[in-house]
Parts: sequence; C-alpha cells; structure tokens
Amino acid sequence: MGKEFSITPRHVARVETRHRRIVTPLPHPDSVPTLEKLRQFEPQSMRGQPPLVWDRAEDVFVYDAYGNRWLDWSSGVLVTNAGHCAPEVRQAILAQVNHGLLHNYVFPSEVRAALVEQLIQVAPPGLEKVFLLTTGSEATECALKLARAHGIRKGGPRKIGLVGAERGFHGRTLGAQQAGGIPGQKSWIVNEDPAIVQVPFPDGYWTEDTRFELFLATLARKGLAPENVAGVIFETYQGVGPDFAPVDYIRQLAQWCRAHEALLIFDEVQAGFGRTGRFWAFEHYGVTPDLICCGKGISSSLPLSAVIGRSEIMDQFGPGSMTSTHTGNPACCAAALASVKKIVAENLTANAARLGEILDAGLRAIQQRHAQVIGHYSCRGLVGGLQITQPGRKEPNHDLAHDIIERCFHKGLLFFAPVGAWGQTVKIAPPLTIREDALREGLAVLSEAVDEAVAAPAAREK
Repeated sequence: MGKEFSITPRHVARVETRHRRIVTPLPHPDSVPTLEKLRQFEPQSMRGQPPLVWDRAEDVFVYDAYGNRWLDWSSGVLVTNAGHCAPEVRQAILAQVNHGLLHNYVFPSEVRAALVEQLIQVAPPGLEKVFLLTTGSEATECALKLARAHGIRKGGPRKIGLVGAERGFHGRTLGAQQAGGIPGQKSWIVNEDPAIVQVPFPDGYWTEDTRFELFLATLARKGLAPENVAGVIFETYQGVGPDFAPVDYIRQLAQWCRAHEALLIFDEVQAGFGRTGRFWAFEHYGVTPDLICCGKGISSSLPLSAVIGRSEIMDQFGPGSMTSTHTGNPACCAAALASVKKIVAENLTANAARLGEILDAGLRAIQQRHAQVIGHYSCRGLVGGLQITQPGRKEPNHDLAHDIIERCFHKGLLFFAPVGAWGQTVKIAPPLTIREDALREGLAVLSEAVDEAVAAPAAREK
C-alpha cells in the first residue's frame, strides 16, 4: 500500500473522444519540474496520486496545460458533487469576494445564517442545529466531543466509551483515527484511548457475519459495558468499498443506542449531498441519527464541513466555548449555499439514483468477467468500487488495483489512488452532473483497463 506513480514521461496511445483527449506523453515533460518541486518540499505521503498537474477543471472534466482532458471519476475525492467549478458556485464565490468580506471569525454574517438555515431545511426533522467547521476530521472530532459530553451528563464520568468500525475511516486527526479502523493507520496512533473500540463492520464480504449479535459480542469481548457507551460512529457507507451494512442491522443499532442513551453518529462526509441516490445516505436505512458529520460535497469546492444534530446535544457548551477560527468562512459559506441549492434545484440526487443503476450493471459485468481477481464489487448511486484481490484468494491486491488506475489515467479516465483498508479498491465517484453517455464511455474505458491489467504478466500469480 502507498505505491507511487512514476513521474517519468511515457508515450501513450492518442485518445480523442467526446469526453477524453490525450495527445502528449504522460506526464507531460514540461510538468515534471512541478512534480519534482512538490517531491522536494512536501512529505512523501503527498506523492500517491496519478502525476497529473491540474490546470483547470470544469463540470466532469480535468485539464492539464498541454491539451489533455480527462473524464473525472474522482470528484477531487468526492468533493465536486455539483461539478467542478459549477457556474453557480463560482459566481457565488466571486460575489462574496467582491462584496469585501472574506473572514469574520464567529461574528455574525448573513451568508452564514443563510447556509445553516438551508442545511436544516435539507436535514431530517428533529435535527435543529448546525456547527460549521473546515474539514471532515474536525467534524468527526467535534461529534466525538459532543458524544462524550452528553454521555457524562447522562451517565456519569464512566460513560465515555466510543464505538467505531473496523476498516472505518473518519479522518487523520488523532481522535478520528482512533474511531476508525484502517489497519495501516493503527501504527500512526500515539497514546491510544482504551475507551475507543472497533466492532466488525457487517459488509458481508470481509466480515461475513452480518448479525447484530456480533456487535454485542464484540463489545462484551472488549470489556465495554453498554451503560458506558457514549456514542457509536459509523460511516453511513464505508468509504473503503463503498460498503453498506444490512438495513436490519442498522435499525437494531439505532434501537440499541436509544435504549442505552448512546448517540448514533453517522459520518456522511463522503456519502452526503446526493452521492448515493438519496440526499443523505442514511435514508437507505430508514433511521435518523443524533448527529451527522458532513463535508466534501457540501460546497463542491472550498473547505467546509458541518455537524448537524439535535439541540439538546449541540447546545451543551456555553457561548464562546465551541467555536473555530474559520467557522463559517464567508467565501466557503457562499460556495456551500450555491452548491446545495444547485443539487436540490437540479435534482442531482435523482440523477445519481438513475445513473447508479447503469454504473452498478457495468461494474457487475466487469466483476463477473474477472471474479478471480475482483473479489467484490459494490455500488449505490454514483459511488462504486471494485475490490481487487489476489488470483483465486480472498486477499487484497494493491498492485493490480494500482495498475488498473494507471492504465485508466493513460486513457483519459481519472481516478484517485487505490483506497480501502489495504489499498485494494478502485473507487468510482464521478460528479453528480455526469450524463449517461459519459458514464457509459467511462465504464468502457475501465473495462478495457481491467482486461489489460489482468492479462499483463505482472498480474498473474507466479
């Protein structure tokens, strides 16, 4: 896991279609100094993406400065739900800049008031308050803090237990990493909190046992009594897949949380704002959480995140005691307000649901053709994934996933680097503005790249 893409220019086949254009070596030789400069001055952890120096991006396309155009199936890591540089979002940012207010800490502003009102309008009934932040990790940290404060108030100083899921990802700050369960990240954690535990996530593939009884048994085995649990935080779908839990499991979890006065927290940072064919991904389960963590697609551009929750939980801290320096930055708020309004007005959620059926069928066909090395596929709306495994074995295969993504990059279809607990997943996440013809073209390119990668000698077990 963590394999780098080569930055040595390579001659690739010319591509010229309605949605893709590749006419130079990749990366372009003139972009190599930029790539080398980044390698010199940034940590090596920043080197993991295909070596494309972005020049501009519009709607579902990413361009370099040398005449190449990629069909983007990354959404800049599930951010640009309303499309790259959507005109409405761009104009809202420019209007805010030209208005002359770019920072105001937590002093009141009209644009912040408009955004939080809009977010409550799209939130489920019963969730009445919004706290704006900058990143998904911050939203996670805030939710964990709120859960523990609520737990202590309800059950005393021992009610601070937090339950996450194995293979979960909630960000890279300390609390967020401890709540998650990516195996490779466990080694990054210092001073591990014994009151934060993980349970198996019932995806039905890596964890075949999808019964809620496994949740209860795991808590008992790890010594965390139900009365000491302050909150349970799950990604609504695990981003490593995307993997959904069974509906009945989540409904039993919600009942269990209510019975034990533990908060149910859904991390919607990459799942929300129409991505799965529902505005909130937890709508697939028919339950409402106590807290929502969201971000990414909220603005389709600038850094903004939010925690949305019940007043009783959100109002635990007095004036001035739960703020952030860049809370509700005016330009970010303007972008988010425009993005959410566009998603609602153009019903991009329905577009994701409709095209999700086509994406699902295409991924299923690829998986069935290569079941020996694609152990599992999943799709909901416009998010999908191919989990690449060793030939004939249920073991992750990062190298083959990496090869598939590199081949797509050379063909003008852009993904981010492999994700997943072991870097085994080719993740599909185009902007929600994508049209059917572009989706079908991308599926054809992905299918061709998988065929080529599987046929390559390096993919075959020696």
